[in-house]
Amino acid sequence: MGNTLQTPPQIPPPQHQEQDLQENELDNKEFTCEICIEIISNPDNKFKNANKCSHPFCINCIIKYIHVKLEDDNVGHIKCPALNCDHALEPVACAQLIDTPLFLRWNDMLCEEMIFECDTCYCPYEKCNVLIVNECGEDQKKSECPSCKRWFCFQCRKVWHAGFECAESEELKDEDEVAFGRLAEEKKWIRCPRCRHFVEHISGCRNVKCRCKSRFCFKCGMDLKSSGRCRCYTTSSWSFRELLIESFIFTSLIIFTSCMTYFSLKIIADVQQQKRMLQNVE
Repeated sequence: MGNTLQTPPQIPPPQHQEQDLQENELDNKEFTCEICIEIISNPDNKFKNANKCSHPFCINCIIKYIHVKLEDDNVGHIKCPALNCDHALEPVACAQLIDTPLFLRWNDMLCEEMIFECDTCYCPYEKCNVLIVNECGEDQKKSECPSCKRWFCFQCRKVWHAGFECAESEELKDEDEVAFGRLAEEKKWIRCPRCRHFVEHISGCRNVKCRCKSRFCFKCGMDLKSSGRCRCYTTSSWSFRELLIESFIFTSLIIFTSCMTYFSLKIIADVQQQKRMLQNVE
């Protein structure tokens, strides 16, 4: 018996290679521009949108389209001109088609659109007015201008009102009040949620009592009238020492209550026994 030669099985190319081959075949053929409706025989005159979409447009029409969008419509995010296409034109793919000043302007407009989608404000100080982006979350208040290095409030967009709320900052006209507010911030005083007087915390439990008889948490400022615990009472926010003290107080209250209940029941039992003994003697 002789050896027989067998042809190896044909392995089909990967799917992405087939797709690339099909796109190359389309790129090498003439096409009809969907803007000017002209048949373009030169395949090098076909615009390629960086593999985002492959709608047939000639380069000349795309250049005019970009000029109109940037100069007349003042739009940085330029969509593909094809109907029902949500893809945007890739600036890198168009860099060689338009002049450098227009390309740089396009990039600046894209950056501005991205910035204004964020939480931004302008520095409230005169002769500064630099645009500032909030990168610290919605609750950010006291902020420093990266340009003039002065403090301002990001919530009300005004000069920093130390020790006072945003609504009260409009009433600050006296220099003494402003100075007192800065002193309160420096000393870390907070205001009572009920009477709005400043309270100083020296040491001890954060559950403080104001002279107006109200109790509140010195850390978060929450009124503790309705509840004995505030929103910052969590295992992660309390230190080990605070949790130990809280646990000791809670355990002591349980022991004290149990002892009082025991002795009260014992006294009642002794009194009832004495009554029965007196009744028997009579």
